[in-house]
Amino acid sequence: MTAPDTSRRQYARRMNRVLDHIDAHLDSPLDLEALAALAHFSPFHFHRLFAAWMGETLGAYLQRRRLEAAAQGLTLMPEASVLQVALRVGFGSGEAFARAFKLHFGCTPTAWRAGSTERWGRYLQAQREQLAQLRKLDQDGRSVGSEDGDSCNFIESHSMQVEIKTLAPQRIAYLRYIGAYGPAVTQFWGEKVAPWMQAEGLFGRPSYGISHDDPSVTPADRCRYDAAVAVPPDYQASGEASITELPGGRYAVARFEGSGAEIGAAWSALFREWLPSSGLRCDGRPCFEHYADENSYDPATGRFSCEICIPVVKL
Repeated sequence: MTAPDTSRRQYARRMNRVLDHIDAHLDSPLDLEALAALAHFSPFHFHRLFAAWMGETLGAYLQRRRLEAAAQGLTLMPEASVLQVALRVGFGSGEAFARAFKLHFGCTPTAWRAGSTERWGRYLQAQREQLAQLRKLDQDGRSVGSEDGDSCNFIESHSMQVEIKTLAPQRIAYLRYIGAYGPAVTQFWGEKVAPWMQAEGLFGRPSYGISHDDPSVTPADRCRYDAAVAVPPDYQASGEASITELPGGRYAVARFEGSGAEIGAAWSALFREWLPSSGLRCDGRPCFEHYADENSYDPATGRFSCEICIPVVKL
């Protein structure tokens, strides 16, 4: 491994540590000096490095993440007032929050909440149209949704087979991808994650795909996804990999079989069709996909199976 490669991987670990800390402390002051210390950089250099790494300044990133988290909260926590949502993401007043929210999303927080159902409907329709286009472009003449595990039936069904399970926390090592969810994530697993797992002797262990952002809210090129694998207590991260804990607790768990192009629509359907009628809501833990073993993926067809896991609490 060359010195530039080693240096870049160290930078990735440090920056991911900062991003994880920010998400866990959106309701707290997040000053430049403290975040720079977390990354082991001087404040002056950290500010410039963060902007170069993320494509936006630290201040712009913090504002965007707080507003995106608030937008999700307005949709998924209907029992919370607008002020409560604002305070949960670090705004000191409802007025300041309302001004920033309208500037970012083009509408008031109240209007955003009222339009949640319609917005999810548009997003789900876009997912369906994308799947229809992929079928037309299939060079092998295979249907993207086959009779065996047809994800379109999964999406259309209003009686999805969802179980509520209590999952234990899991220590994981992960590599991070930033960009649009969908087929590019599958490519990321094949080209970067699989060689890393093989080199580290991690094949055969439970693995996870962790989506940190709502693609109907966050710009596609800013969405964050962690490809992770369960690791023992004595495992030490190397290269670009980072270590964290996947939280335990109650999750809604649904079985999925299909392709990388289809899973986004399955996620959308669960949030739009199943969750509102479940008597539950999401909390602040990340959503993820659970892959039980290395046989979850068929390289010949690109199809895979997993469990979609949504963290839930009572309304």
